[in-house]
Amino acid sequence: MTLPILYSLQNCPYAMRARLALLQAQQDVTLRAISMKNKPDAMLAISPKGTVPVLALTSLDNSEQPVVIDESLDIMLWALSQSDPSNLLINDDLGIAQQMHALIAENDHQFRPNLSSYKHAKRYHLDSLLESRQNCEVFLNKLENRLIQHAFLMGAKPSLADYAILPFIRQISRVERQWYLQAPYPQLQHWLNKHLQSRLFAKAMTKYSVWLDTGEQHLFSMRS
Repeated sequence: MTLPILYSLQNCPYAMRARLALLQAQQDVTLRAISMKNKPDAMLAISPKGTVPVLALTSLDNSEQPVVIDESLDIMLWALSQSDPSNLLINDDLGIAQQMHALIAENDHQFRPNLSSYKHAKRYHLDSLLESRQNCEVFLNKLENRLIQHAFLMGAKPSLADYAILPFIRQISRVERQWYLQAPYPQLQHWLNKHLQSRLFAKAMTKYSVWLDTGEQHLFSMRS
């Protein structure tokens, strides 16, 4: 059986969350690691926007053009629609599932742009650093308040929200490391550390040789 092909970049937060979902879904793929400085023509041919992750599925109609998913959240949802053994989609509670998707949307459309501004301000020593950080803290406070109530973002068990948001909290934890370590978010810090120390995260962060450099592509599987 031909496996789907995943174009991926190790430290891209979007690629990271796609890999986490694929592992949770126990969905094997062929991984092609890329470099943003030399994007593969094969990837650009099916996803001209040139960002990762890109998942090329086997064609549904036996044509030569593969079915392509090139948004990270869509890849997560596709993978978990195939198999969701841990019920990350919370299919048994529509109200909580709707809250979960709203939280992910807030991460993607509000927190992530604020995080980009914060990183930019830190990198270029801008006067807007404090304001940018405070904008990010609106979302951090929301997550902290959730984690005071339960171990994971939506309840006692991990959900799609935990894995969709995790890579971006990892990023903000590294912008001003000393500030983050003393910031008033102990539950969020504990939550992040627990994920970063997990076998799942270690597997998702396996480093692979760049496909165009070596010609090597890799089986990406929780079982390998």
